[in-house]
Amino acid sequence: MKPFACPALLAAVCLFGCSQGTPSASQSTTATEPAAAGPTLPAKKPAASAPKIELREANWEETVQAVAAHKGKIVVLDTWSLSCGPCVREFPGLVKMHQKLADKGVVCMALNCDYDGIPKKPPEYFRPRVTKFLEEQGATFENLISNVALEQLLETVDLASIPAVFVYGRDGKLVKRFDNEQIQSDADEFTYADVNKLVAELLAKTPQDK
Repeated sequence: MKPFACPALLAAVCLFGCSQGTPSASQSTTATEPAAAGPTLPAKKPAASAPKIELREANWEETVQAVAAHKGKIVVLDTWSLSCGPCVREFPGLVKMHQKLADKGVVCMALNCDYDGIPKKPPEYFRPRVTKFLEEQGATFENLISNVALEQLLETVDLASIPAVFVYGRDGKLVKRFDNEQIQSDADEFTYADVNKLVAELLAKTPQDK
């Protein structure tokens, strides 16, 4: 059923509501000026405190340096973008891995790649919504945002597209890169089940194992 509104009633509401607005503390309501009545809105509940997210700009060289800072641990680096469906779909897998393995010698990191090189939309343009997504996901690990265009980044790492997950061993060397370059259909896309399997194998090895 379509809502019905009386034109005269709307005009009256607009006269006292739209034009005058809500009386300030310095304004009093007189007997000839009745206070505008309206529904009492329920008090808003305070939002649950979101996890603190730090998002640092970095190019690929700086990202590799950030990975190297964790030498002695297994590092899982996820390159992703909000505009990439598979990226968003798989990202929770990284969060779960961090929650499960952070105290077992596994460091999870993420590099956001939304910046596409448009001058009017620098990395800072994407920061609010990227941060919001990370807060919603509970991604409290180390987060970076690329300050070079995605096309340039892909060329630098010799990658056709994202998502891609880089797994580094305790020695700081790349063990494997998971990507979807060779897939034939969505059913063949890598998942965090694949990443978890490799990480479990690396954890099972002692630091002296080759």
